[in-house]
Amino acid sequence: MKLQSAAAIALLILFAVILPGHSQISKTKPSPSAKGEAPAAAISIISLMSAHGCKNFADTLSASPAEKTFEDNVEGGVTIFCPTDDAMKSFSPKFKNLTADGKQSVLEYHGVPVYQSMSSLRTSNGLMNTLATDGANNYDFVVQNDGQDVTLKTKVVTAKITGTVFEKEPVAIFSIDEVLEPTELFKLAPTPAPAPAPTPEADAESPKPAGKKHKSPPAPASPADSPVSSRKGKVAASTADKNGGFRFNCGAMVAPVLLIWFAHLLL
Repeated sequence: MKLQSAAAIALLILFAVILPGHSQISKTKPSPSAKGEAPAAAISIISLMSAHGCKNFADTLSASPAEKTFEDNVEGGVTIFCPTDDAMKSFSPKFKNLTADGKQSVLEYHGVPVYQSMSSLRTSNGLMNTLATDGANNYDFVVQNDGQDVTLKTKVVTAKITGTVFEKEPVAIFSIDEVLEPTELFKLAPTPAPAPAPTPEADAESPKPAGKKHKSPPAPASPADSPVSSRKGKVAASTADKNGGFRFNCGAMVAPVLLIWFAHLLL
């Protein structure tokens, strides 16, 4: 009887020591649901992009090793620029010609390893590294804002942010109207050649009249072939003929008079 009483007392003391400690431990470990926030790993970037006009990009990403690169950066913060379906459709021929590594780099080029809200993008200008940046491979682009508009420039193309797909730290996803093409894989956009400077000779030339072109007649081979010279020659010849005829007629009239006067003197 004494042993049973001692055992009962020992159990009561044991429960008195363990239960308060267990209660205190349970209070220091709140569940995620108590905080009202889902863990970053629960955010499906593929589903979000597919549901907001970037399905082609999302499908391409999900079939590439680049998806893991994006997923590994979600918890630490990531900003994704997803091209719209129309943009991906236009870019498809170029994408198919890339190597496997090139395709992965292009996809990773659309992610930035830091969370950037729209408000921060609208107040920042300059170079931005991407998930494809690796040592000598820069794979960067320039963020430029103009009021409420934000553009991404790669020296090959310029893309404009057209909408917000998802924006909640640590993930931000924005849709863009062009696929970003890095200079490491694509040729630079051709720059228009400057117009040649006018030469002094060109400045001295008088402007040619606009309108139907007129072919000038050939110049005469010699002055004698000129219509003007020909007309002058005819006039001069005509004048000479008239003058000669006049002189001849005068001589014929004067000669008999002189003969009569000379005969009269002899008589």
